[in-house]
Amino acid sequence: MSTGWSLFVIIVTFGMLAGFTWLVLNTRRIQDPDGGSKLNDHEFDGITELDTPMPDWFSFMFLASIAFAVIYLALYPGLGNFPGLLGWSAADALEQDQRRAEARHGPLFQRYLRTPVEELAEDPQAVRMGQRLFGNYCAQCHGSAAQGAPGFPNLTDGHWSWGGTPAQIRTTLVNGRQAAMPAWGPVLGDDGVADTTEFVLSLAGRDHDADAAERGSVHYQQLCVACHGPEGRGNTALGAGDLTTGVYLYGGSRETIATTLRQGRNGVMPAQRDVLDEARLHILTAYVYGLPKRHGASEPQ
Repeated sequence: MSTGWSLFVIIVTFGMLAGFTWLVLNTRRIQDPDGGSKLNDHEFDGITELDTPMPDWFSFMFLASIAFAVIYLALYPGLGNFPGLLGWSAADALEQDQRRAEARHGPLFQRYLRTPVEELAEDPQAVRMGQRLFGNYCAQCHGSAAQGAPGFPNLTDGHWSWGGTPAQIRTTLVNGRQAAMPAWGPVLGDDGVADTTEFVLSLAGRDHDADAAERGSVHYQQLCVACHGPEGRGNTALGAGDLTTGVYLYGGSRETIATTLRQGRNGVMPAQRDVLDEARLHILTAYVYGLPKRHGASEPQ
């Protein structure tokens, strides 16, 4: 905060405290001690009121709260850039809390760091810790239940765009991911998009127009096979989804698939390496790795 703004805050704060003090004291000065037996000269809807003075205890309570505010502002930050006589700050308090937490939980984190992911995923205490980490850093996109949303993968169903082994999950968490599906609308045209959509539906054994799918297979072999493979089983190295499962990242309706083909898609998974330390990344990896099993999904695909 600049010096000018700091002075502005200080002047306004003390001005308000002085104004409140004057208001309370002046109100006591002008009040009539015998006002409790006098009616005010105003009336509304047949209602009148006595000119009763404010009780002493009420006035003293106001004055005491003002005195408390002055003492507080002298001891703690609150007056612009003035740090307070005690030198307390929220940043220092947070750092102290973090040091105490690290001293308390550090050995446990180090023990977990030495535990294999597969074993850690079965540890109830580690799972609870991983759930809290997930809620803080992952739930904004994947949801509190990790079941995702259009454009954000469901982590409980055993289908992994970038692979579901411990090493692959950890790489995703540490480095993040950048996925890109090219827009093929200008190349295919409306008819080509419609035909390729039917072919994509056929790969998952869904209802489709066989004639259109046959035409779309030609487009698929020309444009899509490099990423999704000749059988549509995808490629975890590229984040290309398996089109044979009927599980779609952005939705599986005919219209949504056509939109994906026409306009393309771009997805970003942010890297967590600058946010979480090694031990917490390890615990979070184990938590995510165990999600499909805890939700009754089949083996990772």
